[in-house]
Amino acid sequence: MTKIFTRFFQLLYRLWFYILVTIPIVIFFPVLLIVSSSERLYPQFFWIARNIWANFILYGMFFIPSVKKEQKLEKGKSYMLIANHTSMADIMLMLKVSKNPFVFVGKRELAKIPIFGFFYKRVCILVDRSSASSRTAVYKSAQRRLKQGLSVCIFPEGGVPDDTAVVLDEFKDGAFRLAIEHEIPIVPIVFLDNKKRFSYEFFSGSPGKMRARILPFIETKGLGSSHGTEIKKQARTLIFNKLTKKIPSGEKGI
Repeated sequence: MTKIFTRFFQLLYRLWFYILVTIPIVIFFPVLLIVSSSERLYPQFFWIARNIWANFILYGMFFIPSVKKEQKLEKGKSYMLIANHTSMADIMLMLKVSKNPFVFVGKRELAKIPIFGFFYKRVCILVDRSSASSRTAVYKSAQRRLKQGLSVCIFPEGGVPDDTAVVLDEFKDGAFRLAIEHEIPIVPIVFLDNKKRFSYEFFSGSPGKMRARILPFIETKGLGSSHGTEIKKQARTLIFNKLTKKIPSGEKGI
């Protein structure tokens, strides 16, 4: 009986998430349509996504976001944001992590989601990882946005690990190549609770703390393409070590 009740709660909880994702988009649809119509207006779109949409979902799901910064982002500076990817809520928590406007590089398939996908494809850089031409186009789009003074966010695992036993999958090269070419710092970020709070498994999820930790930045100034493998390994090691280290769930964020 307890298992049936738990499954029923998780079903409702999952459906509630989709409702929360949709409500702010419907309410602010005319405004979002305007601010997503031009790359010049993207900072305004980002402000709404961060301060209204993400907060509405996170707190509506009774998640408690907690961000601890071992190094702080400077206002007006561009960064390459990377993090482990385990949850549908990663997008919302990432928006809470950075006040600096950034653009997501994400899977093309998400553009098929009703309502959400309409704006997702207007403001994000979409990638089809099975297509070499798509990866080239993504690289050029990311370069353009960095030149506009924005930051870029990439989940370097290239997706969510299929094997639930995998703590952190191998990283792809793209984020590190871009960071080196534009000499911008790489910001490793660890999401400590997202898989437990709201994984991609349908019958899962529960309210509670969602901790994010911003790790010390990896500088790329003066580096060449030959350093790509080295800094990719460095970034993965930093994130992996934090994920596997036992961190008390009561740890306070700042």
